[in-house]
Amino acid sequence: MFVPTMSRKCCGYWLLASAMLLLLWACSQPLKPSTLERVQKAGELRVVTRNSPATYFQDRNGETGFEYELVKRFAKSLGVELKIEIADNLDDLFLRLEQDKGPVLAAAGLIDTPARATQAQFSSSYLQVSPQIIYRQGQRRPRRPADLQGKRIMVLKGSSHAQQLAALQTELPELQFEVSDEVEVVDLLRMVDEGQIDLTLVDSNELAMNQVYFPKVRVAFDLGEPTNLSWALAPGEDDSLLKEVNAFLDQVQDNGTLQQLKDRYYGHIDVLGYVGAYTFAQHLQQRLPRYEKAFRQEAQVQSLDWRFLAAMGYQESLWQPDATSKTGVRGLMMLTLRTANAMAVSNRLDAAQSIRGGAKYIAKIQAQLPESIQEPDRTWFALAAYNVGGGHLEDARRLTEAEGLNPNKWLDVKKILPRLAQKQWYSKTRYGYARGGEPVHFVANIRRYYDILTWVTLPQLEDSQLAESGLHMPGINKRTLSENNPAL
Repeated sequence: MFVPTMSRKCCGYWLLASAMLLLLWACSQPLKPSTLERVQKAGELRVVTRNSPATYFQDRNGETGFEYELVKRFAKSLGVELKIEIADNLDDLFLRLEQDKGPVLAAAGLIDTPARATQAQFSSSYLQVSPQIIYRQGQRRPRRPADLQGKRIMVLKGSSHAQQLAALQTELPELQFEVSDEVEVVDLLRMVDEGQIDLTLVDSNELAMNQVYFPKVRVAFDLGEPTNLSWALAPGEDDSLLKEVNAFLDQVQDNGTLQQLKDRYYGHIDVLGYVGAYTFAQHLQQRLPRYEKAFRQEAQVQSLDWRFLAAMGYQESLWQPDATSKTGVRGLMMLTLRTANAMAVSNRLDAAQSIRGGAKYIAKIQAQLPESIQEPDRTWFALAAYNVGGGHLEDARRLTEAEGLNPNKWLDVKKILPRLAQKQWYSKTRYGYARGGEPVHFVANIRRYYDILTWVTLPQLEDSQLAESGLHMPGINKRTLSENNPAL
């Protein structure tokens, strides 16, 4: 149909006007807030992680873990509160990233693999690790991938290690391995240590943190090249929060914060264990006399045996008032800053103040225990709570009762405490993962030192009297001390 020239111009003007109106309308509409803006508006950063020693768990200092400490600093840099959420397993973690409403950050020791490209967007790296094949001492050491064939191997379901082994199967068809979402890395190391499986594959940082608890595990070889740990964000989100994450990671790398955290969690592992009787005897002569008066005074105030308090001090610091750990506990009684403040201790490095704070704190813990726990068990329970925290101790007591054992007897509860480091058990508890074996060693060590102090300071007691007190531990006696140190 013929359209007059003027009509065509009118039509063009109308289309142009319509386009301008649409543009003006679009500009007048509020812009969708970015991911970073939504986090700041909500006033909280939601972080999903794993309940494990390398990521997040609770000890007597409160919430801790390498990932937790790092992400806590990131939340602080944003000026928002940190909200921690625990994923049941790795599959659950990535599912939360994809399906949860609102911005979510995953900080859980994750490796950016090609298979995960559609599951998340990853930050820059903050830690380089090596995937390591782990075997049991005394068994034939695998030296190359072909040696993995015919072995009982287990890794975490959904992990980069499972992907790595699956890729290796294309070259080694006889390679078989099992995946599980019912375990964590500590479980896998324990299973190798106890011979339940032949091999596992874990990252070098997690082995470094846990190897001291599993004396029979050894590194066979590194499987492949080193890999990088990253944080993950939901796929499809804009990159505003991701840019902020990367800027933060660059900053903590440059200012030394990242290295400090690496040194704290991976550079040094405290080893719980007995010192030799000879060394202890030396310290009895050289160190204890300086602090015995303070131990006696504060123990009397809190209705404690001063030797018990002294034994605690020895376990904590070897009677060294300037002792400092990388986890922030300080002083002769190794008080956390929070405990020191609660106990009105202004200077943790002052021996008298530290002893006073430790005495008040252990007495407070004892008083808060259920009345059903009687002595001498009450003392051992108090020590366990002092070490691992009251919440974890209650978790262990509940598990003990569920097993048909007596939750008021230390002999029964100490059998169950190590289960708090096993996912099949701690996943059923209120407070989650804990190094449950540590309080068992902690209590045993203090009982050992207490026993020696009792022998040395009460020589008039006969064996039968000491046995009746419930404080004597077999294997330690005055003869042993005198043989090691004739001065005693």
